[in-house]
Amino acid sequence: MFDMALHPLAGRPAPSEALIDVEKLVAAYHGKTPDMSDPHQRVSFGTSGHRGTSLAATFTEAHILAIAQAICDYRRERGYTGTLFMGKDTHALSAPAERTAIEVFAANGVETAIEQSGGYTPTPVISHAILEANRTGGAVCDGVVITPSHNPPSDGGFKYNPPDGGPAGSEVTSWIERRANELLLEGNRGVKRISYDEALRSGRVRAIDFAQGYIEQLGAVIDMEAIRTAGLRIGVDPLGGAGVHYWARIADRYGLNLTVVNPRVDPAFSFMTLDHDGKIRMDCSSPYAMAGLVSLKDQFDIAFGNDPDTDRHGIVTPSGGLMNPNHYLCAAIRYLCTHRSGWPAAAKIGKTLVSSGIIDRVAAAVGRAVCEVPVGFKWFAPGLYDGSLCFGGEESAGASFVRRDGTVWTTDKDGIILGLLACEITAVTGRDPAAHYREIESELGRSFYTRIDTPAEPEQKAKLARLDAGSVTDSELAGDPITAKLTAAPGNGAPIGGLKVVTEGGWFAARPSGTENIYKLYAESFRSEAHLQRIVEEARALVLRALG
Repeated sequence: MFDMALHPLAGRPAPSEALIDVEKLVAAYHGKTPDMSDPHQRVSFGTSGHRGTSLAATFTEAHILAIAQAICDYRRERGYTGTLFMGKDTHALSAPAERTAIEVFAANGVETAIEQSGGYTPTPVISHAILEANRTGGAVCDGVVITPSHNPPSDGGFKYNPPDGGPAGSEVTSWIERRANELLLEGNRGVKRISYDEALRSGRVRAIDFAQGYIEQLGAVIDMEAIRTAGLRIGVDPLGGAGVHYWARIADRYGLNLTVVNPRVDPAFSFMTLDHDGKIRMDCSSPYAMAGLVSLKDQFDIAFGNDPDTDRHGIVTPSGGLMNPNHYLCAAIRYLCTHRSGWPAAAKIGKTLVSSGIIDRVAAAVGRAVCEVPVGFKWFAPGLYDGSLCFGGEESAGASFVRRDGTVWTTDKDGIILGLLACEITAVTGRDPAAHYREIESELGRSFYTRIDTPAEPEQKAKLARLDAGSVTDSELAGDPITAKLTAAPGNGAPIGGLKVVTEGGWFAARPSGTENIYKLYAESFRSEAHLQRIVEEARALVLRALG
């Protein structure tokens, strides 16, 4: 749910006027330079890397030169001398940014591994490669993924993954962001750079097949034999993303009856249906962006889609269409915790504080403790790495979990294994994940959940991010006593950059967007749709009072 009228073309094929001019976009990447007096044009790492568009001078060659040099400086300070694994998705700005980064990395003596034949690499595959390389010790390896995730085709993104394989934490991104902006303010005079051809001749750039090692080990995390034996009809829509060439290889390796319903790659993403607001956005959790696959649901026993860097999942079932991400997390957690005997009993379930409270009930029912953290998958990476978490999931359709023996698989979101898990659940139990969630509702109660985007000026966003519990003077919410006013996450004490208010009957959370002039209001009722609407109305009023 969004605080705006649904666009009349939502869920319909993108018209020609909605498509980007790829040549103009790439020309702006090379031609525009950021105005450092404008805060929006500086390097800014949000929950997962720096994002922007060349058309607004927020993602340009100058930005990538500075960020790449800052990463080299950070690696040097930390003593990382191993390979840097670099992947990219299919957005139009990803390939130019990869080329720029290679020129800087090679000039700094960094050995960089890229996908062979100029191909694309999913985010989870880079995480897996880093972890595998560091498993045996030796020179420390890390990585970069060039992607703006599910953002519109005009956007670019650049994120750093440290040696634990996950998205970099705040301390690391703050260091890189600060150093990159110093370089930009100096006109990038401190950036070392050689030509692209010279970089390729330097011996510091290796083209490898990232897919091979990842695909060969999928059986360590998913029961691929159960899926094969069941003979499920599986449909996959990569949404034109980095996983597009992975699925045929996975199907061939494991003997799956799998159809890629859309194998096209087009930087304009002209094959997409429009999202709720009329924009092209490759959001596999949106029924509007996923309308193409949903329309084919009856042709498959189970189907799923991924976003362009393949770290998110959208599960489609014949009985229910596109699953609500919270519902799938619940079904996945319950299944895994009852079908993974090799998982340590003490390992917790990781959830973000804006994910459904039904997850807590599911975890309690299977005997697992919950670790509730702020928004951002980076908060799960340490726990997945050291085994204190067996699963980490976000309401925005991103999750990962450990191998069948309880050891780390990836520490970044993995849309591939979450899609394959839906297949395993269906194959092993004879019921798809939507049926499992209906069973959960009948046993543990129903949830009514929404997320609303509301316009907010930068000053309001900044004030919301700084709120403390004392800003809330209300004692009740929607007729129930308030039991908690949170500005830090219970699981790790980290600031949530906003506010969460909890009662026995429901909760709401409000936090500013890192990329848009909006604040996001999340709310859930354990009683009724009418109760949810009352929570939303009172939450809005409460936030307005707190913001003054």
